[in-house]
Amino acid sequence: MTVDSNERLESQIGEWRSYMRRRRELHKTDAEELEDHLRDRITELHEAGLSDDEAFLIAVKRMGSLDELSREFAREHSERLWKQLVLPAEPDAPAAARTRRELPVMILCAALAALAVKLPGWLGASMDDDDSASFYLRNLSLFALPPLAGYFCWQRRAGWRTIAAVAALFVVGAVAANAYPLGGSTDPEDEPTQSLVLTAIHLPLALWLVVGIAYTGGQWRSDRRRMDFIRFTGEWFIYFSLLGMGGGVLTAFTAGVFNAIDIDPEDFISQWLLPCGAAAAVIVAAWLVEAKQSVIENMAPVLTRVFTPLFAVVLLAFLGGVVWTARGIDVERDALILFDLLLVVVLGMLLYSISARDPAAPVGLFDRMQFVLVVSALVIDALVLAAITGRITTWGFTPNKTAALGENLILLANLGWSAWLLIGFVRGRMPFARMERWQTSYVPVYAAWAWAVVLLFPPLFGFE
Repeated sequence: MTVDSNERLESQIGEWRSYMRRRRELHKTDAEELEDHLRDRITELHEAGLSDDEAFLIAVKRMGSLDELSREFAREHSERLWKQLVLPAEPDAPAAARTRRELPVMILCAALAALAVKLPGWLGASMDDDDSASFYLRNLSLFALPPLAGYFCWQRRAGWRTIAAVAALFVVGAVAANAYPLGGSTDPEDEPTQSLVLTAIHLPLALWLVVGIAYTGGQWRSDRRRMDFIRFTGEWFIYFSLLGMGGGVLTAFTAGVFNAIDIDPEDFISQWLLPCGAAAAVIVAAWLVEAKQSVIENMAPVLTRVFTPLFAVVLLAFLGGVVWTARGIDVERDALILFDLLLVVVLGMLLYSISARDPAAPVGLFDRMQFVLVVSALVIDALVLAAITGRITTWGFTPNKTAALGENLILLANLGWSAWLLIGFVRGRMPFARMERWQTSYVPVYAAWAWAVVLLFPPLFGFE
């Protein structure tokens, strides 16, 4: 932080302080406490890579959710603050310099991810070859995630220990995906083996959390850094989805314009545009989240607030239907995947509402709505577990049923304790910070389970 930058930041804080002290309803001690809170938030944002002006703007914005006076200050000074955000005070501002420095590295990593998709084809594993379908299914996450982890290791200036740990975990994942005889029939009409499907589902989850180690710069034990990665994951998913929709439009136009001149672009689209574009988009989406963090950092929590009441109504209606019809839950594989995805979405909405909530804010209607959502999901999880247990008792253990049983037990534990913490918070008996610590502390449990399914399940069930 330069001297001029520090003076400008102190001037902004001084203006905010003067505004606070002019309000008769605010005692001096309260103003000092709010200022300490503001400075802590600015420091955290500055450490995350934001410029002083950006950090001040976002900190004041977040303070607005804590206190009406800060909200009024943000409204009265919005024009000047937004100009500081959009128009850097100096052409060589730290944020702009950082973006220029990171752009070529991002392009390089995106190119590596795109080339990684094509490399197996150059070695004989064609995407159109049915014999190679199982190879791509197992290794899909190994094309783009290593370059993404490398990008974050470079960006965070990770130490050699962190780099070595991240690289070793990717090697372990690659060995498990390719050394195990996971099967995969040469007949396209045959179903892939359960071990192959489970590896294809769980290896990306395991490796994504390895990316989290790189994202945190090796500080994975920090609750705050794990929550930062959770926020990043939500925003990354939104950006990746937007890029995917844009890519769909590009693909449609490409097909249309070339077909108009009797040139068939199908091979180019299927062999280059779609696979290479998807792999590169993984890196580009991550760069966009980092580059635009100060502007759109609250997109996932906003969507959470929109959909939490809707999901709560749907789950309550579903439970009402179960009671009315007295029917159990179908535990076929597709139904299990659907219910597990539903429970994961509920936990995701809980996580992103936690990430944007100020722990000091009082209990509101949205907190009670979240409690209803979590309890409804907890009841559904218990019904799914009862159905899975019944099938296992009748037909015995299989890789799919065992994986489903373990995942639903893990979700049950998370949802159950989350419901307990939420009811304690709603009744004023527990601080909200305990909920955040619980969720961030539970992330390694998901990582351990994903790795267990990838490494232990195939040999445990005879690679069936």
